[in-house]
Amino acid sequence: SSISFFIYGISYFFSSKMEEEFKRFGLPNISLFIAFSQLSGSFGLIFGFFYPIILIISSAGLTTMMLIACLVRFRVKDTLLESLPALFYLVLNTVILIYSLNLI
Repeated sequence: SSISFFIYGISYFFSSKMEEEFKRFGLPNISLFIAFSQLSGSFGLIFGFFYPIILIISSAGLTTMMLIACLVRFRVKDTLLESLPALFYLVLNTVILIYSLNLI
């Protein structure tokens, strides 16, 4: 999850496709915030190995982000296949969140 969110976050700065996607979703004004949130979340998952509270915060943030991403994809009428990555990362980060809550 950490590597994927790092790649997604960085790709915003180097890929015009990412900017087009945010426009298609109706979210061009918060695209930079989302990119930085993805990068922060990816680093948080790594640092969370050493500091469980950071893992909880990062996984909760990424879970929330992916829940909203699924809702946005539903709103723009994306197919299930187009929505699968968001659904996958929603489930994955939910599992990480549940695991991290058991660490405390």
